[in-house]
Amino acid sequence: MGREPMDLAAAVALLLLCFGIAGVASDASDHRYKKRDSVPLYANKVGPFHNPSETYRYFDLPFCAPEHVTEIREALGEVLNGDRLVDAPYKLNFLVDLDSKQLCKKKLTKEDVAKFRSAVTKDYYFQMYFDDLPIWGFIGKVDKEGKDLGDYKYYLYRHIHFDVLYNGDRVIEITVHTDPSALVDLTDDKEIEVDFMYSVKWKETSTPFEKRMEKYSLTYSQTHHLEIHWFSIINSCVTVLLLTGFLATILMRVLKNDFVKYAHDEESAEEQEETGWKYIHGDVFRFPKNKSLFAACLGSGTQLFALTVFIFVLALIGVFYPYNRGALFTALVVIYALTSGIAGYTATSFYCQLEGTNWVRNLLLTGCLFCGPLFLTFCFLNTVAIVYSATAALPFGTIVVIVLIWTLVTSPLLVLGGIAGKNSKNEFQAPCRTKKFPREIPPLPWYRGTLPQMAMAGFLPFSAIYIELYYIFASVWGHSIYTIYSILFIVFIILLIVTAFITIALTYFQLAAEDHEWWWRSFLCGGSTGVFVYAYCLYYYYARSDMSGFMQTSFFFGYMACICYGFFLMLGMVGFRAALLFVRHIYRSIKCE
Repeated sequence: MGREPMDLAAAVALLLLCFGIAGVASDASDHRYKKRDSVPLYANKVGPFHNPSETYRYFDLPFCAPEHVTEIREALGEVLNGDRLVDAPYKLNFLVDLDSKQLCKKKLTKEDVAKFRSAVTKDYYFQMYFDDLPIWGFIGKVDKEGKDLGDYKYYLYRHIHFDVLYNGDRVIEITVHTDPSALVDLTDDKEIEVDFMYSVKWKETSTPFEKRMEKYSLTYSQTHHLEIHWFSIINSCVTVLLLTGFLATILMRVLKNDFVKYAHDEESAEEQEETGWKYIHGDVFRFPKNKSLFAACLGSGTQLFALTVFIFVLALIGVFYPYNRGALFTALVVIYALTSGIAGYTATSFYCQLEGTNWVRNLLLTGCLFCGPLFLTFCFLNTVAIVYSATAALPFGTIVVIVLIWTLVTSPLLVLGGIAGKNSKNEFQAPCRTKKFPREIPPLPWYRGTLPQMAMAGFLPFSAIYIELYYIFASVWGHSIYTIYSILFIVFIILLIVTAFITIALTYFQLAAEDHEWWWRSFLCGGSTGVFVYAYCLYYYYARSDMSGFMQTSFFFGYMACICYGFFLMLGMVGFRAALLFVRHIYRSIKCE
């Protein structure tokens, strides 16, 4: 089944020139046609409507197929997206109306009838592209009205009607309808002879070519949807304001009192028992356990943060317009490869600041920390897709391309970043000297443990993004289109601010309780929002979606686990960096002996 999407030279060219981010045009690259010109129509895939990852090749169902199926060469992102374009059997020539033209007369065997009936039962839809405009339609229907399960009737649509709008010499819009009177009964297992028909109607419109993609994002620009998005932002802003006020209270009142208390003369200090965050100044900058893993987590988190920022920049300048096939996946692969130097530099320079010696091992750990789990997940899910013969199974050529990108770009940049980080020779800036022996941490109540603190730290940032998450999930795991990237960017900024603030607040309380092991805690608390997002995945799958079947379930939970893990690393890095700035600031503000 596998088809190589491009030769290797083309793949390397794609990577080096970032070609393909802007999408792939149709054969008629200028989208201008004369009367009777053939307008490209490609059949893409079929699949259950509620299982977006479970898609199959169009001719896996026994439709009218030409003798030789012409497959269309696709960019890397399109293949990753599960697109497998072939020339459709329908001929839609520019400005040529057709009325009930026969596509083919086909004899369906019992096996063919069973295939179609199974597809109709699972609400199969088909997707095509006409002059780069997406079109969808259902292949049949189930008649359940007033009947028991055993009496259901299954019908296949045999007549498709295309309505095409044009402006001058350009195609503006296309919709597809099925004729409800032209049905084929698939209820019984018996051979049927079917006349597959289609018709085409061309109509003129005044809509300019530049605005032809706008209809796909209209749903999200409707007033009630925008109101929900803005409510989400206002809700998040209130959370930020409350948290900022809470943090300001800590900084202005509690810390001020602390500074006054610690600034008192030695006599009063000697009379009272030493308590509070000042008295652990000899341990607060003691390097954490597993420093190599800690530095690798910071490096990977910084790279994922840079990747997210670059993706937002591309989204805000309009690269990811609706149905720019594969653009997002191409951008993710290219930018992840090009930002690997950031991970190498950050991890190695911080590891050397922590007086680590085996920087090569640290670099290997950084390279595998996110890619390793992602690769293992991909291997399992790709095997599942191969077993199902789904289009989500990557062809061998695509896998070779990705391995080449990792070998020729990601790894060398990671190593170069690591060498630059090792040679940067930055020293760790600690305002206080660390004592030789660590101070004993006093017994603390259960709610000051790592897990309860993570639960507290993750809840507030998650509540700030909760409403927007539904729209993102409906877009990624459904058939909605997400286009309001400016709102998403505001929500992302709010998420970063809330994560930083809550981590600082919890770090202060931890230090005030004389627990000096704040390094890993601040990272885990910052990243705990990723755990909440994964918990939301369970709720979304069972309560808000109609996904089903082993393949769709494994794809949903497998890839969401990788995304939430990436989220954990990125926000963990943000939490730790904020906490480090805060801790350095407060210990610089007092006199430590």
